[in-house]
Amino acid sequence: MSSTTLVAPDAPSAGAATTATRLEQLSGQIQRRGALAVLVLVCVIASATSSAFPTWSNISSILGNNAFVWLLALAMTFVITTGGIDLSVGSLYALGGVLAARGAQTGTWLAVLLPIVVCAAWGAVQGLLVARAGMAPFIVTLAGLLGARGLLQALTNEGSTTYLIPQHSVFRDLGAGVWPPVLIVAALFGLGALLLTRTRYGATLTALGGNENAAVLMGLPVVRAKVLVYLLSGTLAGTAGALAGSRLGSGVTTIGVGYELTAIAAVVIGGTLLTGGAGSIGGTVCGVLLLAVIHNLIDHYFSQYGSAFTDTVNGAFLAVVVLLQTLLSRARRLS
Repeated sequence: MSSTTLVAPDAPSAGAATTATRLEQLSGQIQRRGALAVLVLVCVIASATSSAFPTWSNISSILGNNAFVWLLALAMTFVITTGGIDLSVGSLYALGGVLAARGAQTGTWLAVLLPIVVCAAWGAVQGLLVARAGMAPFIVTLAGLLGARGLLQALTNEGSTTYLIPQHSVFRDLGAGVWPPVLIVAALFGLGALLLTRTRYGATLTALGGNENAAVLMGLPVVRAKVLVYLLSGTLAGTAGALAGSRLGSGVTTIGVGYELTAIAAVVIGGTLLTGGAGSIGGTVCGVLLLAVIHNLIDHYFSQYGSAFTDTVNGAFLAVVVLLQTLLSRARRLS
């Protein structure tokens, strides 16, 4: 009587499993720390080729001029982590500056509160349209971008009226110099990092970006999380605008154009997945700094090309990083 031997399907070898695990770890490290590594490399090369780069005056210029972009990028980090997008932050930034300058005519408290409250309310409305009405974030925030610019034009008589912050106003001190705005931004980034990595709300945002349907089935407050993330984005954009108005001493109507794209580029370069589900506050810091340092070098070596060359670099970096994220994600799936 013949016997039949059952052969189990070949199981993955221990070596293959180890290789897959190492590949996942490597791709994760590249995603989380790639921007920092490139930033260090660029700074070393810049310091070696230009004696003007490592000076305090140049470094303070980089920090002070990009403090407001950091806040927009912080806002964008939270939104993109959920799988959304906010194209209105640049316009809300400009609107916040005008509202701050107009409020300063009455007093310091109004100069601070008016832009923050109005921009927070604007963000909350966008969040309600996304979360409750089920509208696409791209369309909602694009409408918000246009609407905020329209309100800005209406408040300034199509740019013909410029509100000046009184010379004696305490509000001017908030954005003056380097350290006041940088310290404010650093404090907000610290709070943002704690919110995203150490709270239930941050975990909800990450789960929402990873798989919204699964987040709903888990009983997470998806609608509330979406509304709050756009409210937070509007609040940070309004805060950045108020600080910019303080620094400039007036409500400038032309600022903030294209800043939403710079913020998106910095966030994605910093390792936050454009598709959502993973966010990195520290990576965003590195992303903003990396773009700022590169722009500084462009201004130093290729000033004749102006902002056009800068925008080209932003686009090139964004394309390369998204391509790398796609390849790393595909490698993880194959492993």
